[in-house]
Amino acid sequence: MSESMNGTSDGTGPAVPLWGLATGVGSMPGGDAREAARAVTGTFEDFPYLPELPARGPGADMIGRTTGLLAEIYARVEPSGWRIGDRPGRDTKRARSWLGEDLDALEEFTQGYEGPLKVQVVGVWTLAAALELRGGESALGDPGACRDLTASLVEGVAGHLADVRRRVPGAVPVLQIDEPSLTAVLRGQVRTASGYRTHRAVDRQVVEGALREMTALAPGAVVVHSCAPDVPFALLRRAGAAAVSFDFGLLTERDEESIGEAVEAGTKLFAGIVPGVEGPLSDPAGSVMGVRTLWRRLGLDPGTLTGSVVLTPTCGLAGASPAYAHAAQAHCVRAARSLADNPE
Repeated sequence: MSESMNGTSDGTGPAVPLWGLATGVGSMPGGDAREAARAVTGTFEDFPYLPELPARGPGADMIGRTTGLLAEIYARVEPSGWRIGDRPGRDTKRARSWLGEDLDALEEFTQGYEGPLKVQVVGVWTLAAALELRGGESALGDPGACRDLTASLVEGVAGHLADVRRRVPGAVPVLQIDEPSLTAVLRGQVRTASGYRTHRAVDRQVVEGALREMTALAPGAVVVHSCAPDVPFALLRRAGAAAVSFDFGLLTERDEESIGEAVEAGTKLFAGIVPGVEGPLSDPAGSVMGVRTLWRRLGLDPGTLTGSVVLTPTCGLAGASPAYAHAAQAHCVRAARSLADNPE
């Protein structure tokens, strides 16, 4: 595929965004990999993703799933959480087995598919905040451990992306890096094991450098996701993220300048506009009213909305019922069509 991931125009019409107009965040309820893959590919025909099913237990959760990808670093489940160990144990093997099962199911339902295909991994800073070293403290407090984690994650994710390309040859892998703890890491708000103090804030250049190593794995096709408040849009843009995924409802006025700069620089916005938990869904046009309003406030051309925004749920859907999860994702697709048909 020679076109950029941002879109293409061959002179026959307007640019068509190759990202698709809507997609999911990552997690789904239940434990049936085939059912999840069928639901995702059936709903997001232009931008499917690899579903995560954390209800299956440790190893299917976001941290355990990503530890299964690490190269030469292994982790096991302790009462306090995931802890780095010396060798691959049953927890690592279970994480890898479930990921393989998920990939098998996705491969089955993407036969002949061509286009963007999103896969999600936990980023190094959220991983460092969650993983314990042998003594029980977070890896975040050890700069050497953070460097080792970065190198291990980069190697492991490179292999994962290669596997996705082999299984779905027509797909353009889009790598989503989940970093819900990123703002807390930058602000020194991650608590130590005792809970009485916090880890020192990590230098922004160090954070940016590690993120850049990750974005280099899929140039032009990396999304950084955080459903926490105060997403550092400018830092993520400098680190090479092609898109930023966030909960649209958490935006404040102080975010608007950095969002405007990001859009003008070509960064895509994955706007979470549909609640990730049970609740009534508004009409599709009402769901995107805030996006249209933001565009007007920023003085941006409404005609650029379709090429700049991908609609998603606000966060993962693992805590929702299967019926609501399916309805929420279908609602994202309808809302995206509404936005495309009437951006003003």
